[in-house]
Amino acid sequence: MQIQTQVQLKPFNTLSLDAIASHYVRIQSIDDLEAALKFAQDEKLNVLILSGGSNMLLPQHIHALIIHMDIQGIEYLSENEETQTIRVGAGQVWHDFVLWTTAHKMYGLQNLALIPGLVGASPVQNIGAYGVEVGEFIESVQVYDRENRIHHSISATDCHFSYRHSIFKDHPERYVITHVTFKLLKQAELKLNYGDLKNAMGGQLTAENLQQQVIHIRQTKLPDPKEYPNVGSFFKNPVISQHAFDQIAVHFPNLPHYPQPHNEVKLAAGWLIDQAGWKGKTLGMVGMFHKQALVLVNYECATLEDVRATYKAVQQDVFEKFNIELHPEPVLFDANGLIGSHQD
Repeated sequence: MQIQTQVQLKPFNTLSLDAIASHYVRIQSIDDLEAALKFAQDEKLNVLILSGGSNMLLPQHIHALIIHMDIQGIEYLSENEETQTIRVGAGQVWHDFVLWTTAHKMYGLQNLALIPGLVGASPVQNIGAYGVEVGEFIESVQVYDRENRIHHSISATDCHFSYRHSIFKDHPERYVITHVTFKLLKQAELKLNYGDLKNAMGGQLTAENLQQQVIHIRQTKLPDPKEYPNVGSFFKNPVISQHAFDQIAVHFPNLPHYPQPHNEVKLAAGWLIDQAGWKGKTLGMVGMFHKQALVLVNYECATLEDVRATYKAVQQDVFEKFNIELHPEPVLFDANGLIGSHQD
């Protein structure tokens, strides 16, 4: 383990924001992690956990220890007639892992192909796409509990997975995820809830084709962060009551919507943003992508302040048109490496 100082984090966040970290370390083992946390404690530094950098907004200067998770490896644990259980290092690239599961005839994650980031970040916001959430296939999450200073395993039930949420978002300073244990299917059960995905499948209803079509659709709609720096979907799809939806639908009958439990309805944030006039629109160096209104893009050398000005303008225009609040997905950090509020 080697602690570095004054490290540029621009290569490590997909929105390509300039951010200088006072202290930085890459973690490749449990021992590395424990040593890094002790260093932070001794130096009285806050700790910021960096995974794939695909879901974070960073300020220009951060006085904290950046712990960059790079624990690798896939370990077979058990299997039965229907499932196979594997434990995966937090530093594995998520998309590569999904491709690996399909190649090894383990099914369930194909709808989540091409989502940026690392495996360790997947449980935090319970990543999801095309009708599948990762929490459905997680058996447990292995963590270091900074509060109690122990390593232990948190069951999927105790992770409290819900739409873009988990216990790890409720206690962001407490847990460091080291591994994730998945229980995957031996026989594919295809989820084709979204029309464009179902149509793309044609008559070839296989997990391999499903994965291929998900990749194709995402590549068609979403920009490559290397070409257009972005964090993927910037806003969560809002979930509102059935009553509120019925009122809005009177004025906007074509509003895409998806019924949810507890008499609620999920709306398409991208559609709302498009209708509010932001698809392809920029404010200074930042704008919403011309092919997918849900993706915020750093077109030049934008700062965090530029990004915040743009997404707050989008929120305001959507609220004025639909009376619906949009909430950003990426986590906002302050100059001390602590999670800030998007409301400030």
